[in-house]
Amino acid sequence: MHTGRLISFEGGEGSGKTTQLALLAAHLRKKGHSVLCTREPGGSPLGDRIRHLILDPPIEGSIMDSRTEFFLYLASRAQHVQRVVAPALKAGKIVLCDRFTDATIAYQGYGRGLPKKKIEAMMAFASYGLEPDLTFFLDIAPDAGLSRLSGRKEVNWMDQETLAFHEAVYAGYQALIQAYPKRIVVIAASERIEQVALQIREKIDAFL
Repeated sequence: MHTGRLISFEGGEGSGKTTQLALLAAHLRKKGHSVLCTREPGGSPLGDRIRHLILDPPIEGSIMDSRTEFFLYLASRAQHVQRVVAPALKAGKIVLCDRFTDATIAYQGYGRGLPKKKIEAMMAFASYGLEPDLTFFLDIAPDAGLSRLSGRKEVNWMDQETLAFHEAVYAGYQALIQAYPKRIVVIAASERIEQVALQIREKIDAFL
């Protein structure tokens, strides 16, 4: 039984998750909360090595199989939950995570087309049954989000997928929002950064 809170940030490429996560962390720390910021894939030394395998551009002539990609995500998550997230929650911290289980359903289930029932079962096993207490979905149309990536330092393999792929991922997130309306809070990510941050602060203050 953990005493902390797991807050996840979800959204397509260019939705501003990383920026908003950092702004929320600063807000919570000002209010006296102990906060851990982390991300997936990655979040641990071993997880970060797996992240590079997943997201770095493929070796010439080699394309990663969708199941291989899925299992790498699960391996990263198992290590992340057991070594980083669970201990922080046990210590009473608020954990802010840039992507978590919803991303697996959206990207691997809807984007890659892997069977969702199997994904959910294996995902629960890899995450030790851990689910977010609250999720912020930063909502922006896929084409608008992708247009924000120009000039960004870290552009990965997923960023370079087709618009059709990102539209399928977006549809996956919409299905999750319908399935978990109490947990997933939709935030209009097309607004100015300060306005988006204000929306998130109001929601988190009410939640806590």
